[in-house]
Amino acid sequence: MSQTETPAPTMLAVVQDSYGTDGSLRVAEVERPVPGPGQVLVRVRAAGVSRATLHLLTGLPRVMRLATGIRRPRPRGFYSEAGALGLDVCGTVVAVGPAVNQFEAGQEVFGIARGSFAQYAVAAADRLALVPTTLSAPQAAVLAESGQTALQALDAASVDAGTRVLVLGASGGVGSLAVQLAAARGAEVTAVCSGAKTATVAGWGASRVVDYTAQDVTAEDGRYDAVLDIGGGTPLSRLRRVLTATGTIVFVGNETDQVWTGGFGRPVRNVVRMVFARQRFVMLTERDNRDDLERLAQAASDGQLVPHLHATFPLARAADALAELASGAVCGKVAIVTDETQ
Repeated sequence: MSQTETPAPTMLAVVQDSYGTDGSLRVAEVERPVPGPGQVLVRVRAAGVSRATLHLLTGLPRVMRLATGIRRPRPRGFYSEAGALGLDVCGTVVAVGPAVNQFEAGQEVFGIARGSFAQYAVAAADRLALVPTTLSAPQAAVLAESGQTALQALDAASVDAGTRVLVLGASGGVGSLAVQLAAARGAEVTAVCSGAKTATVAGWGASRVVDYTAQDVTAEDGRYDAVLDIGGGTPLSRLRRVLTATGTIVFVGNETDQVWTGGFGRPVRNVVRMVFARQRFVMLTERDNRDDLERLAQAASDGQLVPHLHATFPLARAADALAELASGAVCGKVAIVTDETQ
């Protein structure tokens, strides 16, 4: 392991002891992780708060617990070995493990690191990229998970210059980045969100912003080449109605209240229903990879992508950050910072 500093053997981390939003998180002193082969130790400057992290906190939908722990969170896997929560990260490389040639100590990186709600986190080297100089640490920290999802959704629908794109759930983490990335490709973007968020969303490059509380865009006569269904819950028949004959629906997520499956049963059935249709239905599964992280970094460097920060919270208030995301009031992204001066 090569390094230029010797960090303390312990650190502060946000540890999850149980499922639920009441008292399940605490800040604890835990053993600092050590990078193994192909891994990088990062001194965390900021961490992103995402829907995936919120699902880990609540343990919902319950089918997820087959992987995360049936009765209580299981360390490792989706958490750090110490049980720390968090996925998105931005920070400074402190040390690299064997077989890591892409990074060196002192570089600023962003990406995915299990247990990023901590002072230090270990990440696989192939899930990191250099931070673009145009972004602050909190902005870079919220970019990886939602940005990769947005990028891969646009790729799945072959969005390019002149493509007519409908983004449902445009004000959220994925939607906010999808609108910007689609506009940067020259697409004609219609963004759908609640009325309180329309002014902010309009600044992200959408050709048109629709308040879903005032009008139903799927009842209009417009036709789109691609529909990004980020909020989930819109019936397939309504989505197909506004799609061109050979257009693509990309299902990104579903935030319903169904306790066991989280509403994912319906999109699975939709995949089967669309097998022989000329229109396409894609159920997206986000894949972490350095190539897409570097594409996101390049878009940010070119001024095409600026993550919108709704709020930042210190490490000690991680529970408040997750509660803010769960409230539905967030426009863009929420970040946790380990240094309150950032």
